[in-house]
Amino acid sequence: MKRIGIIGAMELEVEALKAAMKVEEIKEKASMKFYVGSLNDKEVVIVQCGIGKVNAAVCTQILCDLFDISYIINTGIAGALHQDLNIGDLVISTDCIQHDVDVTPFGYEKGRIPGFSKREFHADERLMSLAKEVNEKENPDIQTFLGRIVSGDQFISSHETKEFLITEFQAYCAEMEGASIAQVAFLNNLPFVILRAISDKADGSANMDYKQFEREAAAHSAKLVQHLLPLL
Repeated sequence: MKRIGIIGAMELEVEALKAAMKVEEIKEKASMKFYVGSLNDKEVVIVQCGIGKVNAAVCTQILCDLFDISYIINTGIAGALHQDLNIGDLVISTDCIQHDVDVTPFGYEKGRIPGFSKREFHADERLMSLAKEVNEKENPDIQTFLGRIVSGDQFISSHETKEFLITEFQAYCAEMEGASIAQVAFLNNLPFVILRAISDKADGSANMDYKQFEREAAAHSAKLVQHLLPLL
């Protein structure tokens, strides 16, 4: 049976979804717990992958190998890069880039992984469109953006790094998992979308903002996922 794989890096990003689902079994692999069951009449597997690109990539490949996944949805929070984003707003990935990949001495542009023809991994257009439609309906108090999401194994908290990511990648937000999930989905020829609610401004105030707003932001993203599922 085809299932929808739903990944969150932290417990707060998936706790509401797990609480709402009907759990049939829990399988453990690579120190991750995969909750198998149904949510809003859709067969799903929900998992907390842990923070960082390696955890996210391992988790995504396990979903592909063991659970007969038809779609991958990554829900979570991120730091704002685009000037129009406010805390709580929602960014839906058009594409994703790993901003900490740098093989420029060999002629590659920043973010491009050797062996790939381009540096970005594109999200599924149908998933993007549906997510935008659903979020505008279910979270009318926040803004919805379609844009590029960049990922790296670092929490962005300096103005200089933020400006670099904007200038180099024209990114809307930054986080630590989405682009590695996108790469694994691409390699397995699976449609994906990355959903990110804004928890901080990715600047000198990022740490303070993050602690205050992370739960509120995660709730926006989880609400979108729940209402998106019936349309898939």
